Amino acid sequence: MRKFSHLILLSSVLWACKEAPKTEDNSNSNTDGTTVTSKVAPVFSEDSAYKYIKNQVDFGPRVPNTKAHVACADYFVKFFKEQNLEVTEQKFDAKSWDGVVLKSRNIIASYNPTAQKRIIVASHWDTRPYADQDDDKSKQKQAILGANDGASGVGVIMELARILNNAKEKPNVGVDFILFDSEDYGQPTFAKGESKSEFWCLGSQYWSKNKHKPGYNAFYGILLDMVAAKDAKYYQEEGSVYFAKSVVDKVWAKGQQLGYSKHFINQSCPGITDDHLFVNQLSGIRMIDIIQYNDTSQSQFFGEYWHTHDDDMDVIDKSTLKALGHTLIEVIYQE
Repeated sequence: MRKFSHLILLSSVLWACKEAPKTEDNSNSNTDGTTVTSKVAPVFSEDSAYKYIKNQVDFGPRVPNTKAHVACADYFVKFFKEQNLEVTEQKFDAKSWDGVVLKSRNIIASYNPTAQKRIIVASHWDTRPYADQDDDKSKQKQAILGANDGASGVGVIMELARILNNAKEKPNVGVDFILFDSEDYGQPTFAKGESKSEFWCLGSQYWSKNKHKPGYNAFYGILLDMVAAKDAKYYQEEGSVYFAKSVVDKVWAKGQQLGYSKHFINQSCPGITDDHLFVNQLSGIRMIDIIQYNDTSQSQFFGEYWHTHDDDMDVIDKSTLKALGHTLIEVIYQE
């Protein structure tokens, strides 16, 4: 059997976790009790999001300690500054499962940075240094392009940032776009020994312990991971439901209201080791995970492309990007 380093039973995810602090969900009210009127959200462009994904893939694999990794990070910083966002870079050293020191870089781009009520939209931007799920064993030690696993969530974020910068009518909240680094450097299946969850999601672990602003807090967060494949189905991941059920309900209800029921599925999937898990455990901020899950396959729960060299632009589907992006911009504007 293949081992899925990202997939674990909920009991093993949560056995040592305390539930994150509960925050009353008053998304349509100010803290003084006055009503906030929802605003009309701008149009999300799937073509623009697709372009941003391709731009990342064109750098090649964005593996820490490579030139492509540095160049792509510089591209992100320049882009977010052009969108008039407040950009913070967290440069840090992380130690991988095999002892390699990874020169890592979280990038935080803040829209309306003075707003008290804040929402996080996050994704990891690095790519897997191994194609350890590839059928061709001779290629398993080669890095993947990560069009869907990494670049897709970031492409959606970049389009959201562009929209907010150019919108005539602004939302009532601040938004922090966080690109986590060194998420996908966990132990490959071909290596000997037990794969430990603490060697995944190194960027989100670092940020959760070293937030980019002293005393920083957010109303909730949304993590995007592997979100743009054709007919992708987003099940309600059990860790997300445990920590932030009201946020899951909010996002899934909005997606279904907008006509995207084939993507936003009202069924659960097992708890997953992903960036949101460590944010929930370590930071006290509620964060959910929107991630593709395939309940019909016993071999690849995240799609046949997952951690293989098939994770290229052929995986990316514009209609899926539209469904997700439209839902997210509406969620932001309803706050």
